[in-house]
Parts: sequence; C-alpha cells; structure tokens
Amino acid sequence: MPQSKSEIADVNRLQVESETDPFTAERYSQFHSHLPAGATKILDVGCGTGRGGEVLKLRNPSIDLTGLDCLPERVQALDKKVYSNAICAFASDIPAESNSYDAIVAGEFIEHVPSAQVDAILAEFFRVLRLRGRILLTTPNPHYLRNKIQKLSVLCVPAHISQHYPDCLAYRLRMSGFSKIKIFGSGKVSRYLGQRFPMRSIYGSYLIRGNKW
Repeated sequence: MPQSKSEIADVNRLQVESETDPFTAERYSQFHSHLPAGATKILDVGCGTGRGGEVLKLRNPSIDLTGLDCLPERVQALDKKVYSNAICAFASDIPAESNSYDAIVAGEFIEHVPSAQVDAILAEFFRVLRLRGRILLTTPNPHYLRNKIQKLSVLCVPAHISQHYPDCLAYRLRMSGFSKIKIFGSGKVSRYLGQRFPMRSIYGSYLIRGNKW
C-alpha cells in the first residue's frame, strides 16, 4: 500500500485510463447539474489533463476554474483557456486560502487516496470551501452488482488503493463538517436510468455531494 507522496504519485502515474475514459464528459456534466446556484470559482481536484474541466467551461464560460493534480506533467498539459490557475500539489495540503472556492469537484479521485489520509483531505476540502460551498465527488461503487457477479472488486484496479461504501463516505463527510449529504447514481448505467434509480447496486460509480453549512 503506497503511503508516501512519491509512492502515491507513482501509482497515479500508472493510471492512464482517465485520459481515455468515455464517461468523463458525462461525469462532469453531472457535476455541473449539481453545482450550487451562482457558483463560479471551482476547484477541480485530480483534474488530470483537464478533459472534465473543458466540459464545465463549455457549459458555463464564466466559471473561474482551478485545476489541482499531484503529477506535474498533467498540470502542465492544462489548457490555460480553460483553467485560469493550475496547481501541482496533494489534496491533503492545498495551497489556497480558507474560504476560496464556491465548489470542489473530484471525479474518480478518492479511491486513489490511502484510506488513512481520506479524513485529512475531506477536512482540507471543507477549509478551502466558502460558506454555502459544495463538495461533489464520484467514486467506484463497492456494491456494484456486476462486480459481485464476476467476483471482482474496486481494488482490482492497481491504481485504486482504497474503496468507499456510500454510507461510510457520507459519514466521513459529516465528520468533516459537511451537511445535507446526498447520493446519486453515476457511471455508464446513468446514461440509461438517470441518477435516481432506487437500486443503487446497478451503478458502477456514485456521486456524493455535501454542503459547507
């Protein structure tokens, strides 16, 4: 299990699927639909080379988008027309003042974080969000029925070093101070059934949101 920053960066460097994931555009469209009214200053955590940010900017050109990733080569690849600011750092220590952002989006990010560091990262998200700000996360669903049938796990992907059950992640968000926690379906199944199908185990990923209030 990688623990040091260099080890975590090396594991994430092996994760290249994010650059070809066909669902990225739809994931960030989902994020956009959950942004609080009037949110313009947004932090994209685990932004990669910025494929998701392009979707947000296209949907709302007035968004002031900051990208954060732990890999310098990905941060350097960000389009400056999309991202007004680019930060190479780890989410456990975000170089930003408190109350800086209206919203944070983190698509398929938290499963790349060692479990022991998750609470510190959620606390850091809480710190840099403005009052009434919102956190939006997606992560693979450990209850995913297809994986259970095939006897697979979220952790079968080498770059996935933690897994997050919806009720447990909701609890961790509350422990960090977030309120009004809500969970929605995400992943490819949501293309056909939307985000609110009651049988959550059909979703390969889920979207969880919380407010700083």
